[in-house]
Amino acid sequence: MHTEIFDLGVFADELLQFVAVVAHFQKKWVFVKHKGRDTWELPGGRREANETVGQAAARELWEETGAKAFVMRPMLDYSVTRSDGVITYGRVFYAEIAEFARLPQSEIGQVALHDDLPELLTYPEIQPRLFQEVRIMIEERRK
Repeated sequence: MHTEIFDLGVFADELLQFVAVVAHFQKKWVFVKHKGRDTWELPGGRREANETVGQAAARELWEETGAKAFVMRPMLDYSVTRSDGVITYGRVFYAEIAEFARLPQSEIGQVALHDDLPELLTYPEIQPRLFQEVRIMIEERRK
């Protein structure tokens, strides 16, 4: 797999199939673990029919973390080229979470707060790149 990073808004909205959320809570990064896996991932997933990309990101953040109070903004677009040549497109958001509710019933079994990127990742060819790009953008804005 090959991941490329692009400026926000490069792709037509209808091409954006996936969302990922780099989320922060009390100076920690938020990662989730699927019930059937031993690896960590960013909250996110596939955009549903008749859903805006922003709605998809907010839904995925809620479903996968239980975040009920947060401020979120789009940061960048990306593409992933699979080994079979299929290209998918997505948007990455940054969220500052103020409050969590109980984790909704979903495929997510655990939510954890980390100081940095966890070692065992579900999508090691994709998520480190997305995480690092957003982290750099956030740090630059804070200067």
